[in-house]
Amino acid sequence: MRTTRTAAALLAASTLVVLAGCSSSGGKEGDEKPSAAGGGGESAKTPRLKIAMVTHSGEGDTFWDIVQSGAEVAAKKDNVQFLYAAAPEAKEQAQLVQTYIDQDVDGIVVTLAKPEAMSDVVKKAVAAGIPVVTINSGAEFSERLGALSHIGQDESVAGEAVGEELNKRGKKKALCVIHEQGNVSLEARCAGVRKTFKGSVENLNVEGTNMPASTSSIEAKLQSAKDIDAVVTLGAPFAAASVKAKAGAGSGAEVNTFDLNEDVVKQLKAGDIGFAVDQQPYLQGYLAIDELWLNRTNLNVIGGGKPILTGPALVTEKDVAALEKLTADGTR
Repeated sequence: MRTTRTAAALLAASTLVVLAGCSSSGGKEGDEKPSAAGGGGESAKTPRLKIAMVTHSGEGDTFWDIVQSGAEVAAKKDNVQFLYAAAPEAKEQAQLVQTYIDQDVDGIVVTLAKPEAMSDVVKKAVAAGIPVVTINSGAEFSERLGALSHIGQDESVAGEAVGEELNKRGKKKALCVIHEQGNVSLEARCAGVRKTFKGSVENLNVEGTNMPASTSSIEAKLQSAKDIDAVVTLGAPFAAASVKAKAGAGSGAEVNTFDLNEDVVKQLKAGDIGFAVDQQPYLQGYLAIDELWLNRTNLNVIGGGKPILTGPALVTEKDVAALEKLTADGTR
């Protein structure tokens, strides 16, 4: 895969997606499942730790399944009990973090899609002596909130890489589909595309938790703006929605996307998607757990406290053969 540009350093409400009683393998306590990535052998001999991850994932977002897969493998290796919870609304996400602070966990991994809403609770965790690692979103806010480091891709740089690739493909008008309004990372992606793309870029906000509604919104836009020749989605599930919307609108626009999953690789193979941007979510989950374990057991800080970049890399149909089995296993 062709790595593009990289940056240097860079409650319990029924609507919540909560798996708070998970073991280090991601299943119920005492009901461990084998990892897709293997990871056999004995766990570390260090004291048993309890580490929680709280993300802004909506239900059914396959990206976060891959993040969890990486975290589970690292947790098994490091003798860590891994706890996971998610809520798409920032207020509820903050409440979940508070729950883990109250449980006095040994470390917390958190996303900062809406950093203002998460600021106080992250600072509270740090003040309580609980080390925090941020992943995926909000890199520019991580250090000021007291986190050890941030693990993810530079979203602006990733967007710029997409803009440059669209130029190479001769595109003139792009539609950037934002599936979560107010998410700073998604907005940075579209802004990055706009910075380097020589054509025009229009943002379209859709209701990401309602896939039929999202598909309809994209289809309506493509019907009304026949000059759109590129659609850029910011998450793998929305690529499939855009492919469907494109067919419904009779559009000739090329669909491209951020993030990989098994379906995206199949669509790349079939030519339904032009390219995808991989930020290696498995690595984000794995490194986050590993860093907290290393910090707790050996006072290590990966990357000297600077952002640890896991992407971006552009993936095309040429990479399908190498990726098919990995995406089927849930590790890419």
